[in-house]
Amino acid sequence: MTRRDFLAQSSVAALVPLAPRGAPAGTAQGGSTPAATGPPPARTFTINLICGFIGVNAKTQADANAFAARHGFESVEARGPEIAAMSADDLKRLRDDLAAKKLTWGASGLPNGMRADAATFDQELKGLPALAAGLKRAGVTRISTWISPSSETLPYLKNFRQHVARYTEVAKILDGEGLRLGLEYIGTPSLYRRPRHAFVHSMAEAKELFAEIPTKNVGFVLDSWHWFTASEGEAELLSVTARDVVAVDLNDAQKGVPLEYLVDNQRELPATTGVIDAGLFLSALARIGYDGPVRAEPFNAALNALDDDAACAATSQAMRRALARMRT
Repeated sequence: MTRRDFLAQSSVAALVPLAPRGAPAGTAQGGSTPAATGPPPARTFTINLICGFIGVNAKTQADANAFAARHGFESVEARGPEIAAMSADDLKRLRDDLAAKKLTWGASGLPNGMRADAATFDQELKGLPALAAGLKRAGVTRISTWISPSSETLPYLKNFRQHVARYTEVAKILDGEGLRLGLEYIGTPSLYRRPRHAFVHSMAEAKELFAEIPTKNVGFVLDSWHWFTASEGEAELLSVTARDVVAVDLNDAQKGVPLEYLVDNQRELPATTGVIDAGLFLSALARIGYDGPVRAEPFNAALNALDDDAACAATSQAMRRALARMRT
């Protein structure tokens, strides 16, 4: 089941130059949160494009690279199966294209079958070594997925043990190829309160899960939406190190909707409404020295209805607005 399927079951603006990494952000404004008055912390993270997150139809990795470069992104998704199937010559051309466009890799995605029944998991696991080796050849170092926050059949402890067992196997394979595994907890209350058994849905619970996995290559996918809906704050963000964070998603929420009624697949682009404090979130990431991809994942119908370049442009501008709100 994909993330969009799970959510379905459960429930262009002008280009502004990016603030250079390691330097103060610009002065673009938007939404309702005031801009910072002092210089923000330096950042080492990259503004990342995942085309599928914003409804953009990139048919190939080269298409994704082109969209990212054209709209001022700094890193781009790594389309794992496509990359793993490439010949050495094709892979060299791809890496040369990435360098020419001044892009770096963001993260790749773990196959969705890792959350399925035992037979499907075993089948996906058999293909993981080849996928991991292909990503390593391309220079990709991060791969990510999400944790379902509930189950109709598994009580918490049994589900916890299954996750530890499965992701230990996954993490060992990935570790052998130098890949870090990011797992995203889902904090949206409506997604874990209605099903029979709630599961991991907070940073604290995710830490407990990671601690039981013996390899050292497992960490967070931190999503500002889930950080907000889990009622977490700056202290939680500052409780982790850069090594603990594999990837980051950045979103905003609708105005006037109580937290417990927020719908996961009805989000806004970053720094659009100001309900989620993008400035605080990004500033905390900069303070811990996070150096990976930050990507928008708004599940937004209006954005998805735009043509591909318009959606990329709107997303790029939203990310710049968010950068402009970073503060000391």
